[in-house]
Amino acid sequence: MKAAVFSKFGDPAEVLEVREVPTPEPGPGEVRVRMIASPINPSDVMFVEGRYGLRPTPPAVPGFEGVGVVDKVGPGLMGRLLVGVGKRVVAINNKGGNWAEYAVIPWKQARPVPADIPDEQAAVFFVNPMTVVAMVRHVLAVPKGEWLLLSAAGSSLGKMIVRLGRRDGFKTLCVVRRSEAKQELIDLGADAVISSSEGPVPEQVRRITGDDGPRFALDPIGGEAGAAVFQSLGKGGRLVVYGSLTDQPIAVSPRSLISSRTRVEGFWLGHWMAERSIPRALSLFREVAALVREGVLSSDIGTSYPLDRVGEAAREAVAVGRGGKVLLKIGAAES
Repeated sequence: MKAAVFSKFGDPAEVLEVREVPTPEPGPGEVRVRMIASPINPSDVMFVEGRYGLRPTPPAVPGFEGVGVVDKVGPGLMGRLLVGVGKRVVAINNKGGNWAEYAVIPWKQARPVPADIPDEQAAVFFVNPMTVVAMVRHVLAVPKGEWLLLSAAGSSLGKMIVRLGRRDGFKTLCVVRRSEAKQELIDLGADAVISSSEGPVPEQVRRITGDDGPRFALDPIGGEAGAAVFQSLGKGGRLVVYGSLTDQPIAVSPRSLISSRTRVEGFWLGHWMAERSIPRALSLFREVAALVREGVLSSDIGTSYPLDRVGEAAREAVAVGRGGKVLLKIGAAES
C-alpha cells in the first residue's frame, strides 16, 4: 500500500514522502480501515516536526484522525459485533498512521459515523469537535451568560467555540493576533473580539468585562499569549491549556494562584477520552454528531489533495490565512 512516511523530523513539506509499504494486518482487538480521507491538523504537523507530546521513532506515518471503511477485523468478538466489515467509521489513531491507504486501530477507536454526515465532515469529526465539547461543556462547564476568553480564536476550533457560544448562551471574548482577523469573528457571532497587536490583552479584557474579569479561559498557544490570557482571569478563574504552539512556558504568578484562587490546568483529548466508559464515549459521539448536523461544529473545508501530493498539502495547511481545513483524499468511498 501507499503511505506518507517521514524518516527524520522536520518540515512536513520537506521530509514527507509517499512510499510503498507492507499492508498492515489487524491483531486481536483491532480492525483495519481502508482510509477515505484524513485532515492535516496542527498536531499532525507537530508530530512530524518532533514537537508533539507523542514522539515516534522514524520512519513513521502521521495522521491522528480520518474517515474510512472497515475492511478486515482481527481476532475477537467485540470488533465483529460492534464494528464489523463494511462499516464507515471515524478512525481515531492515537499513535498516528492514518495518512496511508490502510490503517490498523483498536476496534474501540473505530466509531461508526451516521450516514447523513458527509465524508469531509466525518474526516474531521473527532479532534476539533470533540475537543470543543469536552472542554467547554464538560471540563469547564461554562454556564449561560458567562464570558469564555479564548486565544487563537480565528482557528477552526475557535470558530466552533464561537458558534457553540451562540447556541448554548455563553459569551465569547476572542483574542486574535491580527486586527484584520477581527471582523470575521464578529460576523460569526462573537460577543467581543480583541487583537493582541492593539495593546496588552488584560487591559483590553477588563474594558469589556469589567474589573471582575472572565472566570473561564482556553489557550492552545502558551508563552506570552497564554500568560496574557491567564493574567486576564478574574477571581476563581480557570485557564485550560490544550496546546503548545509556541513551545514556550506560561509564566504564572504564585501570588495570583494564592490570593485570586485562579487555576491553570492541561487538557489532552486522548487522555480525557480514555477515562470515559464505552457507553459514555458513545453518548459523546452522539452529542457531537447532533452539533455537526446543526452546523455548530461543522468544519470549513479547504483544498483536498491526493496522498501523492502530501508535501503541497502540508505546505498549505500551515499557511497564514488559508481557507479551511486541508484534507488528504486517500481513497474512494466505495471499493
